[in-house]
Amino acid sequence: MAWDEWEQLKAQAAERQSTQMQLNQLDPGDGSPGTAGGPSRYGDLKVANASLTKIGKSAHDLYNALWDKARVAVPSSESAAGSLSQQGFALGGGLRHVSNRWQEQLKSLMDACAQITNHLQVTKNIHSGDENYIVRQMSSIALLDAGFDDRVGQPGKNNPVYGGKNAKEE
Repeated sequence: MAWDEWEQLKAQAAERQSTQMQLNQLDPGDGSPGTAGGPSRYGDLKVANASLTKIGKSAHDLYNALWDKARVAVPSSESAAGSLSQQGFALGGGLRHVSNRWQEQLKSLMDACAQITNHLQVTKNIHSGDENYIVRQMSSIALLDAGFDDRVGQPGKNNPVYGGKNAKEE
């Protein structure tokens, strides 16, 4: 009885599913029906989003601006704080405290900008490598599948994947 039930479940599953693999595509969310340029021969797995590129560039530009302009104030502030402290002004200690906090916050902000830029670049490279790997795997699967399918090629002819007949076979 259990065997009959198993066979029935297998038959129902076979009716619901096609034997072909199907890759669906998600809506990119920008109102367009698909990816720009349409799907390629092997399908699309892309991380070439212009918005992400702009974010990475903005983070890099901000990092450079902070490096060039915000760091300039640190040595002069420390010098002024030291000079004021030597002259007996309590303001020197306060200025040193502000300068130290400025350095800490500046370093934190610059680290965040660098992390955003690097993460977006690494992510793009990783996904590009994944895409190349998937394309290679799908290509080899299609070739292997064609080799096992005797129906590939012209009706009445042998599958070209196996090659032609040699003189010994005839």
